[in-house]
Amino acid sequence: MPQVTLTVNGKTHTVDVEGRTLLVEVLREKLRLTGTHVGCDTSQCGACVVHMGEDSVKSCTLLAVQAEGAEITTIEGLAAADGTLHPMQEAFREYHALQCGFCTPGMVMSAIDLVRKHPSGLSEQEIREGLEGNICRCTGYHNIVKAIAAAAEVMNGKRSELVRAAE
Repeated sequence: MPQVTLTVNGKTHTVDVEGRTLLVEVLREKLRLTGTHVGCDTSQCGACVVHMGEDSVKSCTLLAVQAEGAEITTIEGLAAADGTLHPMQEAFREYHALQCGFCTPGMVMSAIDLVRKHPSGLSEQEIREGLEGNICRCTGYHNIVKAIAAAAEVMNGKRSELVRAAE
């Protein structure tokens, strides 16, 4: 059985896997990091999004062996050691950008990647388009978009047109 070594949330792990084992299975079943959810098994919903290096990936369609040597960040790895939430997590809380919470980990991870890739700012339309591939069945996305715009301000130090319009 192959072994995979990866660094998850700053801690190195070596695990035995079958060649067909998905990254999401390693995270949830072997490492017990259950914040990463499996919603569809077809890469449609985005509940399984994690960061691999600087990019967001859908861990339900990535084989664990493909993550060999990678640095993985899950939702559990975002908050500071003292419990201070990441600005995106805090914005989701503040703007009530969740209801049942099932999609929230993947949505937060995708949103962080989106903001990182657009340091000059995002319009409402760009946020909505950037969330394509993440499904929320509860919220209607309005507060999610507002939360991402607010977090982008903190992360990039710029005021967004969306937040200014809401004031």
